[in-house]
Amino acid sequence: MATYEIRPLQLKILEILDAVDKACRENNLRYYLTAGTMLGAVRHKGFIPWDDDADIAMPRPDYEKLIANATKWLPKRYEVICAENDDNYPLPFAKIQDAETTIIERHHLKYIGGAYIDVFPLDGVPDGKIAQWWHFFRYQYYKKVNYFVYRDPYKHGHGPACWLPLMFQKLYSKQWVKQKLRKMMTAYDYDKSRLIVDHDDGWRGVMQKEILGEPTPVIFEGKEFLGVENFDKYLSQKYGDYMTIPPHNDQHQHNFYYLNLEKPYREFDESDVDHSI
Repeated sequence: MATYEIRPLQLKILEILDAVDKACRENNLRYYLTAGTMLGAVRHKGFIPWDDDADIAMPRPDYEKLIANATKWLPKRYEVICAENDDNYPLPFAKIQDAETTIIERHHLKYIGGAYIDVFPLDGVPDGKIAQWWHFFRYQYYKKVNYFVYRDPYKHGHGPACWLPLMFQKLYSKQWVKQKLRKMMTAYDYDKSRLIVDHDDGWRGVMQKEILGEPTPVIFEGKEFLGVENFDKYLSQKYGDYMTIPPHNDQHQHNFYYLNLEKPYREFDESDVDHSI
C-alpha cells in the first residue's frame, strides 16, 4: 500500500506533460496520450484517481528527434533519460523526468531519478502472424535478459534465486542487450508499416496505424493535449469495457521505495529513507 499523497505527484506530472506538449507542438513532433492517460482523459477528463504516472507514445522518428534535442527544447529542470543516453537506465523506453524531485521505484534496481512521464516509441511490425510471433518472442527474451542484467542478484538472498541473474550478468553485458533490443524494435520502419506497436504492450498491442490516426486534441485536467484519434477502438483493444470502473482491488498504484517532490534526485542519500515505514 502506497504511503504518499497522490495529488501533488499528479500535479508535478501534469507540469511535465505541459512542457512536452509545448516542445512537440513547436517542433512539429507527433505524440499521443496513451494507455491509462488516454483512458483517464476519456473516462475521467484527467488522471484516473489512483494513477500516479502518465504515458505518451511517439512514432520512432519523432521520439528520436525529441531525445536528440531535449536539452534545447525543454526547460532546464526536465531531462530525457533512455537507454541511448544513460548506461545505467534499465528500460527500453524513455522517461522525461523532473530533476528537482526524487523517485526510486524499486530498491533492488537501484535507479534514482525524478518524477516522470513515460515516453514509448512506436514502431512498425511485420504483417504475417508467424513473423509477428518470432518478432515478439525475441523481444520478450531480450527484455527478460535486460531485467536480469540490471537486477540486484541478491534481492532474494544468496540461495538459488541469485543464480539466474548472476548467470545472465556473466553471459551478457548491458550494452549488448540494449543493442539487441534496439535493433529488433526498429527493424520495421514506422512510416512504411501498416501495423504498428508500442513494444511494451507486446503482441496484444499490435494495431493498424489508422487506429492511432492523427494526434487529436483531448482535454486532460482542464488542459488541451493530443491523444488517439480513434480512441474507442484503441481503448477497447487495450482494456475491453474501458468505461467500467474496476473494483478496488484492481485499482493499482505504485508503491515507490522513495518519493520526495522537493529534493533534487542528485542530492539523494540513503539516510533520507525512513526504513520504519
